[in-house]
Amino acid sequence: MTNTGGAYGALNEKDCLWPQWRVSPRVKAFVTTRVGGVSSGPYDGGAPGAGGLNLGFSTDDVPEAVTENRRRALALTGRPEAAWLAQVHSAQVEDAADVLLRRAAGETIKADASVTDQPGVVCVVMTADCLPVLFCDDEGRAIGAAHAGWRGLAAGIVEKTGECVARLVGTSSSDLNAYLGSAIGPSKFEVGEDVFVASVSVANADARDATAAAFVPTGAPGKYHADIFTLARLRLASIGIDASRIHGGTHCTVSESERFYSYRRDRITGRMAAMIWLAE
Repeated sequence: MTNTGGAYGALNEKDCLWPQWRVSPRVKAFVTTRVGGVSSGPYDGGAPGAGGLNLGFSTDDVPEAVTENRRRALALTGRPEAAWLAQVHSAQVEDAADVLLRRAAGETIKADASVTDQPGVVCVVMTADCLPVLFCDDEGRAIGAAHAGWRGLAAGIVEKTGECVARLVGTSSSDLNAYLGSAIGPSKFEVGEDVFVASVSVANADARDATAAAFVPTGAPGKYHADIFTLARLRLASIGIDASRIHGGTHCTVSESERFYSYRRDRITGRMAAMIWLAE
């Protein structure tokens, strides 16, 4: 199926990643790539002449191009707006419906996750190497979206978002499903001793060894290749989410240059988005 997207152009469903999870059809979600928009230069679509779907106003892209790109992405949701956040690598979780109201009043909301149980409210986070994590329960009663870089993971953004979704439906976090979108892969994410220490020091005692094992020494002093997907799975497991309920986590933004934006690879680059909402 292709969404017509209005008079100005369409974003094809094939240009996005769609979670393959067995949940209620009420739950709608996708993760954009760099393909399917109108941006050019470093924000292009990864192939000669292809327009890019940069969704970040924080970049130096032409604002009119970002506006059109956001319109195309939102056309897939059928909603006029989403709960866009000013992401700051925190563990702050907001109510997405409240974010929409505050944004309409001109407020900038600094947070790295949002949740809702209201149909038609779109939770969204943007990434360009960090990991987007989407949440829902089986019946599609509540959802959430989290922006999880290494700082956010260490601060507990994944656990807090999952717990907030679970509270909305009065269930246990173990009843949730999670989807890991595209992010920097384990062979490309070189980090220093500070990231290793920060991650291991906050891990639960029974997950400390597994957390340390997610960091593979590169051979250079104090340098590691970190597996952000494994780190996220361990944090999800800490709130009881079984591995069978965790999906995705297979796309590397750095390696797949024609499909994804990557700050680590290009420095000057666009932003992708992970969106989730409940059908009305």
